[in-house]
Amino acid sequence: MKPPALRPDVVPFNEFVLKVHGRCNLACDYCYLYRSGDDSWRERPRVMSDEVVARVAHRIADHARTFDLGRVHVVLHGGEPLLAGPAAIGRIADAVSSAMPPSTALSLGVQTNGTLLDARFLEVFSRWGIKVGVSLDGTDADHDGHRRHHHGGGSMTRIADGLALLTRPATRHLFTGLLCTIDVTHDPVSTYRALIRHRPPVVDFLLPHGNWSRRPPHRGADHRQTPYADWLLRIFDHWFHAPERRTGIRLFENVMGLLLGDDIATESLGQAPCRTLVIETDGSLEQVDSLKSAYPGAARLGLNVHDHPLDAALSQPSIVACQSGPAALAAECRACPIARICGGGLLAHRYRAGHGFDNPSVYGPDLWKIIHHIRARMLDALGESL
Repeated sequence: MKPPALRPDVVPFNEFVLKVHGRCNLACDYCYLYRSGDDSWRERPRVMSDEVVARVAHRIADHARTFDLGRVHVVLHGGEPLLAGPAAIGRIADAVSSAMPPSTALSLGVQTNGTLLDARFLEVFSRWGIKVGVSLDGTDADHDGHRRHHHGGGSMTRIADGLALLTRPATRHLFTGLLCTIDVTHDPVSTYRALIRHRPPVVDFLLPHGNWSRRPPHRGADHRQTPYADWLLRIFDHWFHAPERRTGIRLFENVMGLLLGDDIATESLGQAPCRTLVIETDGSLEQVDSLKSAYPGAARLGLNVHDHPLDAALSQPSIVACQSGPAALAAECRACPIARICGGGLLAHRYRAGHGFDNPSVYGPDLWKIIHHIRARMLDALGESL
């Protein structure tokens, strides 16, 4: 039975991002957590304590029971989550799994920079079925240009060693894919080829976080220029027309699915309601991390697992807005013919100081071009198959 305080059209959370460690062993130059001006991480414990873990597990299980959820997904995140150590990762997996009601299936994942991946972690991941996503930014030189250790050295060698272990036959089934942050000064096809060397099942290309007040690199005010679309579409054409597709590319596949009428739920595309809740190392409940790139405190909900059920977050105005679909979009977006596909873009990319999030995405021209290009290629392909 739903709590009476909740609106009748409430959509429960089904993905929970646990900040198991609040620090990172890399100093990536584009990091939105540690370089955006939101220093809330300094106020929190480095590691999620066993007490908080137990409370988190209890709250997630209660949420699953309240809404009779058939499945929930729990992502271990950071900072760099592997800094917590393999024993702590195992305890978290055990606590969440043990608390889950029998009627709810649990999937566990971890998003890591890959530098600490070793046999100890892979044993824990195998035991608990924890799926592993790794962040990697293309060629060795391009990657090391951004994703460096605090002492300034590159991280690619360590990551390559970790990926070699992860992609062995015994553990390859745990590998969910690579996350690559786009740098439009890098050659796109070389970036793509460097990523597929590791045989990822899926590649996620991430637009650098920015907004109207703090523009992304190379995303100027001229709407006629579309540097990110131009970069991505070179990869799309290479990938789409290849005799054999060697990986999935989530952005392209999601756009294609939405164009075909699928109801795809992602943070950055479509109009499906937000169903993700972040839980910080101290048990604070927050919205998705990317909002921290807008302004300090943008992700805060003022709730925590010690004093509040997770259901309480569903009545927070910012969550209600994220679950409102087209009603939450700027007027310009609501009138746009591709609004159902792009969904206004990632919420963090819509921010403008003094106007909040009631704006189109700063990447609007790029999204428009990407969607229309993919649509044209799909129509060409369908025509050739008739």
